[in-house]
Amino acid sequence: MQERNLGRTGLRVSRTGLGTMTWGTATDEHEARDQLIAFVEAGGNLVDTANVYGAGASEELLGSLVGDVVPREELVIATKAGFGLRRGQRVYDTSRGYLLSTLDLSLRRLGVDHVDLWQMHVWDDGTPLDETLAALDTAVSSGRAAYVGISNYTGWQTAQAATWQQAVPGRAQLASTQMEYSLVNRAIEAEVLPAAAACGLGVLPYSPLGKGVLTGKYRGGIPSDSRGASEHAGKIEAYLDEGSRGIVESVVRAADGLGWTPLEVALVWVRDRPGVTAPIVGSRTTVQLKAALGAEDKELPPEIRAALDDVSESAA
Repeated sequence: MQERNLGRTGLRVSRTGLGTMTWGTATDEHEARDQLIAFVEAGGNLVDTANVYGAGASEELLGSLVGDVVPREELVIATKAGFGLRRGQRVYDTSRGYLLSTLDLSLRRLGVDHVDLWQMHVWDDGTPLDETLAALDTAVSSGRAAYVGISNYTGWQTAQAATWQQAVPGRAQLASTQMEYSLVNRAIEAEVLPAAAACGLGVLPYSPLGKGVLTGKYRGGIPSDSRGASEHAGKIEAYLDEGSRGIVESVVRAADGLGWTPLEVALVWVRDRPGVTAPIVGSRTTVQLKAALGAEDKELPPEIRAALDDVSESAA
């Protein structure tokens, strides 16, 4: 698998990342083990998790495999923080104390002394930005994180955070931003992508398959045994409207013409967009993951890419 630099850093990551949101919940330890082996054997190294995934189960499961199944040095481990639990309800909390305690807990779950990329999962209006960013500085200066990034920040939030970190020598520079991006959701193109490019951030798209809609499996509705019907999947109804259906049909036609799968068409489109470093692919099963890894050696013809750009313009 080809590798790319993460933003303006020297960190090299595979151009497809492995997402682990379902690990420890919909994906059991056996499937997780097989997924990690298949991913690394395909040349992948970027594995993305978060403290909130499965209330820590994802990190714990990944940690049980690091060193045992795959050597630590072969992985770029990325995790996130910023969600807290109050009386059983999820809340935003990016206060310095909470973030650093969360990072320490993530390190224990993962069984490592540092993560390669630590990301702020959300923007928190309740905490001053300089306090949140100070936690990133501490994480890097203490050796608990090699690089830091953000996730789910708007364009102006991205620019403000990155500029603050660049303003004073010694602060931890932001390496990346993680945002939803696919043919059925191109909203980040208006402000986030330009901000990331101007500030030197790599972009790690999540849900590059539109929560699975772009694979074509929901054309006849939501199967009861699909991820779309799972409580872990997030709502996909927004991508089942008439506009999205038209995009899906175009992806299916392109796949038929190329002899590819719709998944491969949708994934390659995102992977090779300007500014993108690596889409994060989350799969419940190893079979699904291997289907995504099959896109590695593919490249969309310019005329098909242009046609998909045009048909999905409404999603921008």
